Amino acid sequence: MRDVLAEWRPVIDGEIERLLPRAVDEEYLTEFFGSPSYEYDPDAIQQALSAPIWNLLDRGGKRWRAVLFLLVVEALGEDPEAYLPYACIPEILHNGTIIVDDVEDGASMRRGERALHHVHGTDVALNAGNAMYFLPLKVITRNPGDLDAETRLAAYEMLMHELNRTHLGQGMDICWHNRETIDISELEYLEMCACKTGCLGRIVARLAAIVTEQDRETELALARYAEQMSVAFQIGDDILDVETALEAGGDFGKGIGNDIREGKKTLMVIHAAANAPAERVARLEELLWADDTSEEEVREVVDILDETGSVEYAREQAERLSQRARDELDGLDLAPGPAEQLSSFTRFVIDREV
Repeated sequence: MRDVLAEWRPVIDGEIERLLPRAVDEEYLTEFFGSPSYEYDPDAIQQALSAPIWNLLDRGGKRWRAVLFLLVVEALGEDPEAYLPYACIPEILHNGTIIVDDVEDGASMRRGERALHHVHGTDVALNAGNAMYFLPLKVITRNPGDLDAETRLAAYEMLMHELNRTHLGQGMDICWHNRETIDISELEYLEMCACKTGCLGRIVARLAAIVTEQDRETELALARYAEQMSVAFQIGDDILDVETALEAGGDFGKGIGNDIREGKKTLMVIHAAANAPAERVARLEELLWADDTSEEEVREVVDILDETGSVEYAREQAERLSQRARDELDGLDLAPGPAEQLSSFTRFVIDREV
């Protein structure tokens, strides 16, 4: 999967650059957004939108959502090159959520550098992040591939539905983050993931099905595949943070144990709270709620998660979801090669090292 991602990433970035050039000028603004009522300020728009967005994109990211879209298209028997503009939609949406999430979470770092709101200011970061929710819709409006009106409407309605559910998930996550207690059920956590992370995966799969004019049953099966894989990805991401801390021993750097320092209520934390002795649960809540967590305290949280078997439990749940995602592919009429890559994706998202 790493080779596939490496092969497609520059292609995806080139397509995103067609949608939002690194250098914004009057010609682009007029052609893309329409003639100004009075006069655009290209320099201001460059500083407020293009510069911060490309600052984030150039830092890295695997573009796996865009690549997954192209693999789904290929598995459905279509030429992925013909649908490249649509692959940008979930990728731009994802990066927009990152910018806004970092502001909401008070994050200091993103992809090895200072979070965008610390570089460009909170006002610029929020405006750029919000613009990334709407900018991809222009791909559908501009109609590459000659989508008919009914197909465009289906794509719009799907995006509005999934994006609304994405914000339900973020709302739950924010609310839980502000609680001093771990009073969340496992099912509530999984629903939060299904909304916050899973809906972006569903957008990938459903959009591929819609623009290639698949039947409703195929669209929904692919959506279930992508949602379950995305939830597995989120759990895997949380596990990676803790396993990195376990492997580090007592030598914790700034990027180690970030979820613990931020007080995230992960599946591992929820499992530990349900299985640890009462005094250990009270200590876990105290540590997660602390404003400034020391390296020793991060280690203590890791020890609680480890001693309750919560890390292993979370991995088992991620693997179960990964298998369920693969099962959804079995009943579909997909091209064998791309179908195998879609299956491999479900393993990659929980077995990756970074």
